[in-house]
Amino acid sequence: MTHDLKGRHFITTQDWSVEELGRIFDLALELKRAKAEGRPTPWLAAKTLYMIFFDSSTRTRNSFETGITQLGGHGIFLSPDTMQISHGENARDTAKVLSRYGDAIAIRHCAFGEGNAYLREVAGHAEIPVISMQCDVYHPCQILADYLTILEKFEGRTRGLKLGVAWTSAPNYVRPLSVPQSLILMMPRFGLDVTLACPPEFRLMPEIEEQARANTEAAGASFTITDRFEEAFEDADIVVPKSWGPLMTTTDVQEGLRLIEKYPDWRCDAERMALGREHLIYMHPLPADRGREVTDEVIDGPQSVVYDEAENRLHVQKALMTLVMGG
Repeated sequence: MTHDLKGRHFITTQDWSVEELGRIFDLALELKRAKAEGRPTPWLAAKTLYMIFFDSSTRTRNSFETGITQLGGHGIFLSPDTMQISHGENARDTAKVLSRYGDAIAIRHCAFGEGNAYLREVAGHAEIPVISMQCDVYHPCQILADYLTILEKFEGRTRGLKLGVAWTSAPNYVRPLSVPQSLILMMPRFGLDVTLACPPEFRLMPEIEEQARANTEAAGASFTITDRFEEAFEDADIVVPKSWGPLMTTTDVQEGLRLIEKYPDWRCDAERMALGREHLIYMHPLPADRGREVTDEVIDGPQSVVYDEAENRLHVQKALMTLVMGG
């Protein structure tokens, strides 16, 4: 077992080399096989993971809590209203105290302009690894699961595959930028050619787009931004049609919802899926807004791998925890 990643924070894939990320995928596949075969993996026996949720979740909480349990450790669910954070305790004190008790801190904090800063402040004071369960800028564990799914579906050959990341219209709330940003950052590093399709008001953070271009150039891949929805699907191998907010245009919620309603036709359907290659797969981090982001025909159809993708959250996070917590 590799131990040189013990103690490392995981806030963005940008902080890890391709080789280091590759170790996560190798170990995730080993852990997935072990689970399928019924082999126990008590590699984090008596270890404690603190999970601080500023934002609720289904897949994130259950995959982390189940994962640490399957590794022989214990996960403790925390929320600001049950901690002294609600009474003003700062990130330094939270980090220092939890570091004396347990073995890692995982945080989900998606408030725009706040989440990533809070994670980095905790990491700056913690003496144990800090893992991002999603912030306003990055969702690194989701993208690990996405890439593991692609590896499996394309039998380990990812260089030259076209990944379409497409904005979709989902009017019920303004979603974070973290999923598309993490996709365009990491996927080109593994040789995928990425096309980002979004209306002009829904562009991502400029610095993230620039980092994605730099990653693409270094890896010899391609990265294209377009305002034409269909371009994400044309000749694609993988598509991730996903809603996010117009946060680079406005942070006013009502104005954001109005802009989302401006593009009701930006929806993944069978007609758009037919533009891709014969083996095109549909991915989504879930929950998907059925009927607005995607039709039932697509998400429940043979091209959809959303449940495989969701399952892989468990395996990549178990691998990540094992490596950074010293399993």
